[in-house]
Amino acid sequence: MARPVWAGNLSFGLVSLPVGLYTATDSHTIHFHQLQRGTSDRIRNRRVNERTGKEVELSDIVKGYDTGDEYVLVEPKELDEIAPGRSQSLEIAGFVDLDEVEPIFFDRTYYLGPRGKGYEKVYSLLEQALSKTGKAGIATFVMRQHEYLVAVKAEDGLLTLHTLHWADEIRNPRDEIDGLPGRTKGTAKEVQMAEQLIEALAMKWDPEQFHDTFQEKVAALIEAKKAGETVEKAEPAAEPTGAVDLMEALRASVERARSPKSTGSKATTSITGKATAKKPSAKKRIRSTPKEDLSSLSKADLYKKAAAANVQGRSHMNRNDLVKALSSGRA
Repeated sequence: MARPVWAGNLSFGLVSLPVGLYTATDSHTIHFHQLQRGTSDRIRNRRVNERTGKEVELSDIVKGYDTGDEYVLVEPKELDEIAPGRSQSLEIAGFVDLDEVEPIFFDRTYYLGPRGKGYEKVYSLLEQALSKTGKAGIATFVMRQHEYLVAVKAEDGLLTLHTLHWADEIRNPRDEIDGLPGRTKGTAKEVQMAEQLIEALAMKWDPEQFHDTFQEKVAALIEAKKAGETVEKAEPAAEPTGAVDLMEALRASVERARSPKSTGSKATTSITGKATAKKPSAKKRIRSTPKEDLSSLSKADLYKKAAAANVQGRSHMNRNDLVKALSSGRA
């Protein structure tokens, strides 16, 4: 069984419950060691005094705050001493509707479990009450010399704790992003077509359908290099859609999404490092019928075929360019 990363008392009103905090998520990122090129020598990071160049033991390191003229030194234990009791206390200040907490505030998720026998009823009582009311308990607590704002909620029969960003940590997007559209709006037809595309691509949330394909390709790359093989490189990103071709791109996207044959399999890479790919059926159909009279088709129909064939740069092509690209089978 995992050990809690924090232990203390969760309290709401005059009710107190000893709990443990457990990590809820894991990372499957493939980790590499740093080596000097051309050798198998490990590169390690060390704590070095920048004046003497000598390595410093961790026990000899203190925290220093730069005031400009000097450093104010703070011992690690001094940080613990200014929060007596709070490092073991998780006191709920109040309860809010979950819908009121905007997604941008959520950071990390932990599981909360009862500690010790005889507290299961109190734990279950809070879980049931939160589940039925649809509310979350808002609290603050100290862990590892940091204070956290958190939301305690009920999920599938247990209590979870979600660390939240402080309000002053949320950046104003208009201060961070240049070129936001502002008052620029799509036309009524463009909005309607975009809504149709969203409906056509509607799906049920099932996280099991998704997996980290990049990490799989990293693993495949490692296996391929061990075997002296190569892995097929990824395709370049799609070209941006220009404003002139927006309506046609939307229309073609809706038609493609509604087509039962539009769900072509994506390229996959085996663990042996050999990449295999199934080309979209539409792409094969266009290449197998070069005698089709493309000149009789509208630009919208040509764009649809270009999108199905994954013709690069299609959003910037005029009608004649699309005909040439499709006739040559360029992708």
